[in-house]
Amino acid sequence: MNREPTQPPEWIQQARARGLGRALALALDILEPLGPLGAQVVWVAQPVAGLFVRHDALGDLARTLEQPGGVETLRAYLEADRPDPGTGE
Repeated sequence: MNREPTQPPEWIQQARARGLGRALALALDILEPLGPLGAQVVWVAQPVAGLFVRHDALGDLARTLEQPGGVETLRAYLEADRPDPGTGE
């Protein structure tokens, strides 16, 4: 059951504003097969990754990855504002 995303979390908005949307989508592609295990990787990496990314953003990411359909939810947020590839934007 895919629902249309509402407002993306602040950390996704900031990542897209900084041009990191594609990098985040790539990270989702890597973490998706791992499912909840990917969330545990985020939890373990949080102390070091927290030097570059806000801790609450990493926590939000890990909690979302732990939920059924979490990757699809994040992907929907990332793709919500993606320009049409045919437009050249």
